[in-house]
Amino acid sequence: MIAPSILSADFAKLGSEADAVKGADWLHVDVMDGHFVPNLTLGLPVVQSLLKATDIPIDCHLMIEDPARWAPGYAEAGAHNVTFHAEATDDPIAVAKDIHAAGAKAGLSIKPGTDLDPYLEILKSFDTLLVMSVEPGFGGQSFIAGVLDKVRRVRSLVDSGELRILVEIDGGINADTIEQAAEAGVDCFVAGSAVYGAADPAEAVKSLRAQALSGRALQ
Repeated sequence: MIAPSILSADFAKLGSEADAVKGADWLHVDVMDGHFVPNLTLGLPVVQSLLKATDIPIDCHLMIEDPARWAPGYAEAGAHNVTFHAEATDDPIAVAKDIHAAGAKAGLSIKPGTDLDPYLEILKSFDTLLVMSVEPGFGGQSFIAGVLDKVRRVRSLVDSGELRILVEIDGGINADTIEQAAEAGVDCFVAGSAVYGAADPAEAVKSLRAQALSGRALQ
């Protein structure tokens, strides 16, 4: 699955930017509050407008404080998947339950330096694990290959039947990195500049998907 990130799109024409990636599996929307991360992007009103402008399922990545307060609103608006950060709450299971109750899939995200072990037991409460392969908050950073060890651990649990979860990765995904991420066991790849920086974003989605399939074949 390829999820183009609108963080790299032209914010002045998000509707047409969504149209430009027809064929994408999800459209990844980074919500940053200027507190949990230093940057500030967009919020619920823009997501609501975007939902009216595209049929591509919206994948909301909430890089915000107090997800218990804000995350259900994105699910209620119609987002397909709502992901929040493990580091932002003391009760991730409760937030996941509220997201599910509001009608969306629930995702848990962890920063590159966050240990996966404390969260392995609760992953059964989630639909998606988003492994950050850059520090959250800014686009255009270099891929941190060390996070793939986390991907491999979760992939082994999925393959053994102990977990049913989609493994997503976000940060520095491009033609040079997507195959190694796929080989490690990633299911869904968030790509920003690799898609929206291309002359033909839809063709870039196709090309990245082909590379991901090649990488997965090496597993």
